[in-house]
Amino acid sequence: MISFIVPAYNEETELPGTLRAIHSAAVGYEYEIVLVNDGSTDATAAIGEQFGARVTSIERRHIAAARNAGAKAARGDVFIFVDADTQIGPEHVRGAMEALENGFAGGGSRLAFDGEIPSWGKVMFDVFSVLYFGLNLGAGAFLFTTRENFFAAGGFDETYFAGEEVFFTVALKRLGRFKLLREAAITSGRKLRMYSGWKVSGGLFSLLFGGPRGVMSRKKLDMWYGGAREKPVS
Repeated sequence: MISFIVPAYNEETELPGTLRAIHSAAVGYEYEIVLVNDGSTDATAAIGEQFGARVTSIERRHIAAARNAGAKAARGDVFIFVDADTQIGPEHVRGAMEALENGFAGGGSRLAFDGEIPSWGKVMFDVFSVLYFGLNLGAGAFLFTTRENFFAAGGFDETYFAGEEVFFTVALKRLGRFKLLREAAITSGRKLRMYSGWKVSGGLFSLLFGGPRGVMSRKKLDMWYGGAREKPVS
């Protein structure tokens, strides 16, 4: 069985599309959806139940801890982590299962943004993609592995509030090959629409060059933990 693990904080706007996409993508497979409601103050938990997810709640405001809590609650033999603002298709589920059946320790996919994003954002993301995915690293928005490999790798390192997917990818690579699927998962481009180029580039610069200590607390990570959301289009 596949366990789709979805960490979420105040995602009532994006979550319905994410859960609909998972249900459509998983047709033909035995699966469950585990929604980890991490301190939400909106309708996130209720939406999860409405769409048939099994909801587990924590109060950590910590993405690595939320993913780990989902893994502990999951019943499946395969874990697929999907962020609450990300949509996958049948090709992602099929690709993940084929990779695991062919002996890969785990994997992920490239990403693409929903909707329009500023031109500076497109350039920045293209450069990021060449560098990041060129190193065969997985993005937290979509990652997959087996239950056995997840726990053998030690799960997501809760020392870090950001960048935890890099450390998790490296840990999986110690167990075997890591597969990046060609098909991009569609994730929200809201940060690029909500914040200025200076704000985004400054945040990324701090993240990339601040060293591990820079991501050991929520300080300077307000773009990730500030909780700002796009207003839904009426």
